[in-house]
Amino acid sequence: MADIYVASDSRYDRMKYNRVGRSGLLFPAVSLGFWHNFGSIGDFGNMRQMMRTAFDLGITQFDLANNYGPEYGRAEINAGRILHEDFMPYRDELIITTKAGFDMWPGPYGDHGSRKYLIASIDQSLKRLGLPYVDIFYHHRPDPDTPLEETMEALLQIVRSGKAIYAGISNYNAEQTRAAVKIARKIHLPLVVNQRRYSIFDRKIEREGLMDTADEEGLGIIAFSPLAQGLLSDRYLNGIPADSRIGHDPRYLHREDLTEKKLTAIRALDQMAGERGQSLADMSLAWALKNPAVASVIIGASKPEQIRDNVNFLQNDTFTDDELKRIDEITKDI
Repeated sequence: MADIYVASDSRYDRMKYNRVGRSGLLFPAVSLGFWHNFGSIGDFGNMRQMMRTAFDLGITQFDLANNYGPEYGRAEINAGRILHEDFMPYRDELIITTKAGFDMWPGPYGDHGSRKYLIASIDQSLKRLGLPYVDIFYHHRPDPDTPLEETMEALLQIVRSGKAIYAGISNYNAEQTRAAVKIARKIHLPLVVNQRRYSIFDRKIEREGLMDTADEEGLGIIAFSPLAQGLLSDRYLNGIPADSRIGHDPRYLHREDLTEKKLTAIRALDQMAGERGQSLADMSLAWALKNPAVASVIIGASKPEQIRDNVNFLQNDTFTDDELKRIDEITKDI
C-alpha cells in the first residue's frame, strides 16, 4: 500500500498562473502531460512520484487523452488510480483534461469527431479515470468529414451533462479555430483553449496567424512539445544517448529529426542559454511562453527530477529584443 500523500504547503509559492484567453480560468505556466511514460511500459511508482512532484511545485494541470498509452486508455487508468489514492483531497485544486479525436477502438465509431464517438469516449474516459467529470474535454483534431456544428454540439452536450466544465480543441488551425469559436458563441459553449504544438523549432502557429486569432477570439493556447520532444535540451549536444527517445523509443522521434543544421542550432542555443544563466530547456520553455496568448506549456517527463528542473525557468522568463532576434537568427534555416 502506498504511503499517504500530503501535498507541500509551499506548492503555490513559485508557480505562475496565466489567464486562459478571456475566460475565468487560470492555467499553471507548466502543465504535466501524460503522452509519454504513463502507459503499460512505465513504472507505476515513478508515475506516482512524478504526479506528486508536479503538484508540490504548483503544477495543477494534468493533460491526458483517451488513446495515451500504450495500450490505448492505459494512461487514464494509471492516472485515475493515483488520483484516487493520492489526490482526492485536492481535486478542486486540479485541472484534469482529456481528449478524443484519434483512433481509439475498432469499427466506424471509434475515431474522428462524431457525436456518437465523443460522447462514448467521455464516458469511457471518466470510467478509466474514476472521476465524475473532467475540467476540460478536448476534440483532439479537426474532422473534415463531420460537420463542425455536430462536433461542437456534442461538446456542449458533454458540458451540460456535467461531464466536463469547459471544452477545448486541439490541432485546429487559425481558420478552423475561428469557425469553432463562432459556433461556440452561438450555442453558448464554454470553449476556452486550443492545444497546439509550439517550440523554437516549430513556429507553425505563428506563421498561420493562430496567435492573433486566439487574441482576437479570446481563446487561450496551451503548447505541447515545447522542447521539441527533447531536442531543445542538453540531451543531444554530443550525439544520441542510448536511452533517448531517438535511441530507445522510435514512436516519437527519429534519427532523421536530428539534422546537422538542427544540431548546430541546438549547440548555439545552448551557448546562449548558458549566457543567460539557465539550461537550454529552461530557455526554450520561457521562449514558448513569451506570447501572452500562450497560457501554459505541457512538459513530458520520465522522472521527477526532470519536472523539478523544468520549473526553474520561472526565475528567468523574459527576453530582450536582441535575445529574441538572436534566437530567430540561429533558427532561421531550421
